[in-house]
Amino acid sequence: MAMKQLAGLDASFLFLETAEMPMHVGALHILELPAGFQGTFLEALRRHMRKRMPHLPALRRRLASVGMNVVNPAWIDAEPDLEQHIVAEPLPAGSGQRALEAAVGRLHPQLLPRDRPLWKMHVFEDLAPAPDDGARRVALYTQLHHAAVDGQAAVALAAVILDLTPVPREMPDKPPRQRHEPGTLSLLRGALVHQARQYLRMARAVPGTLGTLGGSAGDAANALLGLLRGKSAAASPLKLAPRTRLNRSISATRSFASVSLPLAELHRLRKAHGASLNDAVLFLCGTALRQLFLGWHELPKKPLVAAVPVSLRVAGDTASNNQATMSTVTLGTHIADPHKRLAHVLAASAAMKSSLGTLKDLMPLDFPSLGLPWLMAGAARLYGAAHMAEKLPALANVAISNVPGPQVALYLAGARMLTNYPTSIAVHGMALNITVQTYGDSLEFGLMACGEALPDTARLAAHLREALAQWRSLRPAA
Repeated sequence: MAMKQLAGLDASFLFLETAEMPMHVGALHILELPAGFQGTFLEALRRHMRKRMPHLPALRRRLASVGMNVVNPAWIDAEPDLEQHIVAEPLPAGSGQRALEAAVGRLHPQLLPRDRPLWKMHVFEDLAPAPDDGARRVALYTQLHHAAVDGQAAVALAAVILDLTPVPREMPDKPPRQRHEPGTLSLLRGALVHQARQYLRMARAVPGTLGTLGGSAGDAANALLGLLRGKSAAASPLKLAPRTRLNRSISATRSFASVSLPLAELHRLRKAHGASLNDAVLFLCGTALRQLFLGWHELPKKPLVAAVPVSLRVAGDTASNNQATMSTVTLGTHIADPHKRLAHVLAASAAMKSSLGTLKDLMPLDFPSLGLPWLMAGAARLYGAAHMAEKLPALANVAISNVPGPQVALYLAGARMLTNYPTSIAVHGMALNITVQTYGDSLEFGLMACGEALPDTARLAAHLREALAQWRSLRPAA
């Protein structure tokens, strides 16, 4: 890959990034070192990544601006300096989970330098040993810019980095690439050709898109009429969220907490109630958020609304880019009876799924970008500076994302990975992000929030555990 201009959706994550809204994702891992491990995990990880780097093109590219930033930048080849990309983070000896979560909250707002490949790994040595056998533990917090990958692309990337046994597998030899630094004229010529292709593709797609838009407009009008006539909000695809303390302009601070819930029990519970794992995640999050807002004496009379990413990726596609759109679903937080709340979530989830075909038809992954870098970056800065999140209607209160992950134990540089807590993006107007991923026999929750809107994410984590206990007490529907 000598040069590749970013697709419109990928580049959007660059243009929307500000000091208050870093646009990288990642994870917090706790790792158990093998018996007799010598040296530091920092150096072991650098050696491991140096061997895997030829098979990780997404980590060996950096941005190059094109035409004074009037069009999307391009990816160009760049070898990362692992001394800069894999770094040690000091913590007091014997630190535990809460100290790690606080460190993630401190590190997450730090933007990734754009003159380097857009990723970084932070290593924490000398954690408290395992409580049962005293095994030595370390932790790893990763950052990877969302312009480079979506959730499923990150999983594919991890499949190259991680191993199924403590002994790292041998990777096939890959010939060194002939690095080529494209000049300004080459970058500009490539960008103009790309733009011309985008306009041609749009012109060809107009007839079908207009038909889809016409149908969507009719559906929206019918949904609006349904709401005016008192139709159930759960069954309607058109909804506005109640305004809460989460619907605000966010600061450059973060609060992070994590939760692991037993996957086997969740599967047993959700099957007994005719729910999918996604439904289970929505019910647990809605129940926990209801308790959080009750504790604040701020529970809205209308249900909270979740923004839910929807993957557009076809099976087997492991490309390092973004292929997703967004839908919304109500969480039934206004309903006290947990049986009725679960029924609401199931109906709302079914309504969302029924509208996905239209969303996939309408959502472009790439589009012409002439002038967009200036326009989108300026709009993002203005949106935050003018506190528009407090003035515009709220479309959602929280982002909830469920990313499928591996259900077997994995190893990194010989160390067994014990946890895989996702760390994702909070944005203006939606100060809380809950991202969930399966790993091994657990469902791993990462709760990322603006530190001013929700300074105590640990309380929400506790409510998630309580939500599981509440679900255990529910009798399955007859």
